[in-house]
Amino acid sequence: MRLPPQHQSLEVKIPSYFRCPISLDVMRSPVSLCTGVTYDRASIQRWLDSGNTTCPATMLPLPSTDLVPNLTLRSLIARWAAASCSSPTSADSADSTTSRVASSSGEGNDLAPALRELAAYLDDDDVDDFKKNAILGAGRAAETVASVLQRKGEEDVAGVEGVEAAVRVLAWVIAADGVDDANKKRVAAGLAADAAASALSLARVMRRGSSLEARVDAARLAELLLSAGDSAAAAAETSQQLVAELVRLVGHADEKGALDSHAVDAGLSCLAAIAASPRRASARGELVRLGAVRAAARALNSTTSDSAACAKALRVLEAAAGCAEGRAALCAHAEEAVPAVIGRMMKAGRDGNEAAVAVLWAVCHRYRDRRACDAAAAAEGGLTRLLLLMQSGCSPAARQMAMDLLKIYKVNAKSCLKGYDTKTTHIMPF
Repeated sequence: MRLPPQHQSLEVKIPSYFRCPISLDVMRSPVSLCTGVTYDRASIQRWLDSGNTTCPATMLPLPSTDLVPNLTLRSLIARWAAASCSSPTSADSADSTTSRVASSSGEGNDLAPALRELAAYLDDDDVDDFKKNAILGAGRAAETVASVLQRKGEEDVAGVEGVEAAVRVLAWVIAADGVDDANKKRVAAGLAADAAASALSLARVMRRGSSLEARVDAARLAELLLSAGDSAAAAAETSQQLVAELVRLVGHADEKGALDSHAVDAGLSCLAAIAASPRRASARGELVRLGAVRAAARALNSTTSDSAACAKALRVLEAAAGCAEGRAALCAHAEEAVPAVIGRMMKAGRDGNEAAVAVLWAVCHRYRDRRACDAAAAAEGGLTRLLLLMQSGCSPAARQMAMDLLKIYKVNAKSCLKGYDTKTTHIMPF
């Protein structure tokens, strides 16, 4: 898909010898074969790794597959790219794209069409990455689009549509592999310029967005905001609207009751960052009040959650167990939460595994909640997983917590033997 005629001046002319003969994209790391033909390193490496022994351009056999960096061509491409981004033509073209957004500052203006045109252009696989970076880097395009999230009086339908379109553009920028880090930093800086307003707009898209994809995009931008510096993160952490929508996103289910893996991962990434924040311990209590414990436990029970998402959910629960409200929520829902934690132990990476044992230790050993202890003792495989954790090279603290938790299984010898369901041989701890 191409931009309409009024935007076709954005095209940047690329010298043909800057393009890789395989991918036809501008070369990022030009290297030459012994035949003298230069390719982009990634493209030619894929060709060779596929078992080919000829030069793709000449089809001559290769006595050597050594790749020699073409430093001269790399320097020429770098100079051309810099000139393209800073040239008046490129800057003027980018300004013509963003000027419609920048000038539409009044309440009720529908920004969505201009932003959708820009999103379509950026998402077009036929457009070279250098052209896209030239547009984003010139004329403060990234910052201008980010400023849409900070406008006042955008609660009307047209305003929400415009903000959602801006979110689509910005989410594409931070996710695309071909976008330069400098342009991604511009997006972060633009969001952080008024972090409180950005957080409110992202929450609005997550609440009223036209699709689940738009809500996930908004969560990805919230994650970027949380990493954009202390002041920006503090504004996001204290936004009740944003936190509430993140919790709701994690629990989003389809008509069959299944959770969406992308929504779960995006929401938990933000909730885990908020839960781990050393700046505001009070934010943990707010997380609990808004339902983060139930959402994390449900994510652990979901078959769509991978090990990375489970590790994030366990870190949220670990943080919750560190405050009275969180422990109360965990124990109130012990029949659901405790088996979920045990079920994912040894399946969520080292950090997730140690977060799991910390949650169990807090509610079962330190505070000795009867509901949590009963749920842990009755959970299938609990003893096995604790023994495996102790043998897995975990930290000394996690090992000690696991040893403390083994006492749960001494209450009833039958339940102990039932829980010890592995076929491997271990020395019983008691």
